[in-house]
Amino acid sequence: MWTQVADARAWDAALRTLPSPHLLQSWAWGDFKSRWGWTAERWLLSGADGSPRAAIQLLKRRIRRLPLCVLYAPKGPAAADDDAFSEALALLEQRARAQRAIWVKIDGDPGDPNDGGALDRRRALLAARGWRYSPAQVQFRNTMHTDLRQSDDALLAAMKPKTRYNVRLAEKRGVRVRVIAPISDADARLLYDMYAETGRRDGFIIREAQYYFDAWRALNGIAFVAEHDGRALAGLVLFCFADRAWYFYGMSRSVGREHMPNYLLQWSAMRWARDHGYTVYDWWGAPDTLEDSDALWGVYRFKEGFGARFVEGLGAWDYAPSHFAYAAYLKLAPRVIRSGLA
Repeated sequence: MWTQVADARAWDAALRTLPSPHLLQSWAWGDFKSRWGWTAERWLLSGADGSPRAAIQLLKRRIRRLPLCVLYAPKGPAAADDDAFSEALALLEQRARAQRAIWVKIDGDPGDPNDGGALDRRRALLAARGWRYSPAQVQFRNTMHTDLRQSDDALLAAMKPKTRYNVRLAEKRGVRVRVIAPISDADARLLYDMYAETGRRDGFIIREAQYYFDAWRALNGIAFVAEHDGRALAGLVLFCFADRAWYFYGMSRSVGREHMPNYLLQWSAMRWARDHGYTVYDWWGAPDTLEDSDALWGVYRFKEGFGARFVEGLGAWDYAPSHFAYAAYLKLAPRVIRSGLA
């Protein structure tokens, strides 16, 4: 039986009982996105014994000047098994029709990471129900994980020799890592300034500062700043939920890179997460294909150096109640996006 949940604690408690609960399905994420143009509704499927079988946090965004919307379940739905996943798809299809959505999008993780056939089965379920692999991927399809249930020595031993060397080099050169929680206004500005510099250097677009300030506070972000001789060289922000810590944002200056601050940053963040009870370090992003032509290949090699393992995701899939409206949207998508989803 599906019910809507209106209590934050009840929602997060139910979500935590399902396999691989994701931060982007947490109450705090939906609450944060509600301040940036979306509205959230949360649906819980319970079994006969009252235990959670599936959970969907569904975000809705209206299209300006049209009686239409788009729906998105980021990194959802969370489901206990394939039957619950199928029931979640049915609910999403029903909500898409009822809300006059052009599409509803999901991009959830496979559930049990040890079930090698889960992705194939769920992709088959999606295709059989008329969902299609989306040309508009929102989140990273794949990620990388480090198992934190290890000692310092074991974690270091799992690293590539060059990575381990760079961690030690940063320490020898006097790089120090400052842990910041909660993130103050001054520290948020510092992080954003470094993030903006990173974007300019690496060629990616970032949002306005207030978006990140809101995210870092709403999600109880833990900031790590690497400093040398009192000067900030690099930083990162972790978000934590259930048993996982996500390396969500990374930023660095162009100066001081010879001191290898990013290596000591990651090493410090991994140990902090482990020491605070988290068992998985999620590196949040990996190539679509493990080839050196992929834009994320360099990022992959950096993360692989820490002993992280590649984890394939489901990717984004769309269900469209109206194939005509969906086709028109895909054709006009750049213009619609420029005019603004409100």
